[in-house]
Amino acid sequence: MKKFINNPEAFVEEMLEGVMAAHADQLAYVDDDIKCVLRADRSKRKVALASGGGSGHLPLFMGYVGEGMLDGCTVGGVFQSPSANQMYEVTKAIDQGMGVLYIYGNYSGDVINFDMATELADLDDIRVETVLGADDIASAPKEEKDKRRGVAGIFYLYKCAGAAAELGWDLDEVKRVAKKTGERVATIGVALSPCIIPEVGKPSFTIGEDEMEIGMGIHGEPGIRRGKLQKADVVVDEILPAILNDVEVVTGDEVSILINGLGATPKEELYIIYRRIAQVLNEKGVKMVKLYCGEYATSMEMAGFSISVCKLDDELKSLLSEKAYTPFFEQIKLEL
Repeated sequence: MKKFINNPEAFVEEMLEGVMAAHADQLAYVDDDIKCVLRADRSKRKVALASGGGSGHLPLFMGYVGEGMLDGCTVGGVFQSPSANQMYEVTKAIDQGMGVLYIYGNYSGDVINFDMATELADLDDIRVETVLGADDIASAPKEEKDKRRGVAGIFYLYKCAGAAAELGWDLDEVKRVAKKTGERVATIGVALSPCIIPEVGKPSFTIGEDEMEIGMGIHGEPGIRRGKLQKADVVVDEILPAILNDVEVVTGDEVSILINGLGATPKEELYIIYRRIAQVLNEKGVKMVKLYCGEYATSMEMAGFSISVCKLDDELKSLLSEKAYTPFFEQIKLEL
């Protein structure tokens, strides 16, 4: 293991201390628990959005706490769920009397703890609703969509639901938008290398120098196919049709594309990937409205990328265009 760290056991806390020091104007935390992250400016009365999950995925999850996106986030250990009590404390801190919407990835530990936090909040008469990010189409077939993992496509749920909340929509409407967005997002990832959890000190799995794994999850969960590394265009041509088919993209549709680096993939390579995507979309008569290219949901130092497609309608296009300002994401108001 070669990492710029101090004590592996202090990895998460020291990372959080650094983030808080760098973004003190945007972020705060609950009492003395630095793992309970809050938006520093919470004066506006609105529906509150909360997320959370394990560390190791920056900018997921805490990097999206800010104007136009999340109001709070709980941070767990590397690839570990935060506790139900931490989620409850964040919920109390961000509630403005209009209710709280939980948006988080579909992983068993997170589901259990967020459900417990919901029960605790209910005892305080705080209304909490939940929408799961479940966009990884490699993890389950469409007829078993409730079993799919949440990966980079959750960004679109944060962005569209966050915009709706910022515009003053009520909890039912914000939840409807988040659910609708989730139904229109699909993702597949491709991994080239493993990652190392600092406290473990060795790779979580092995993969050959000349191999790639299509469909691998952001924690190293098994994918759908492992084989020899192929050229970028060949990889895109294998996975993009499955994504487009899953969200039923047809000629004349408008989409947003998110090309996500998993932690150790140069941006140059991500744009080579997008080059081929653009060619395919042009051939199909599909309009790409907004591209997001960079690191949006990483897996420590894993080499690889994921492609997410969000099928837009007028409502989602409008919400996607709204301003957002967080420590890891900035967007001015766009004309799409």
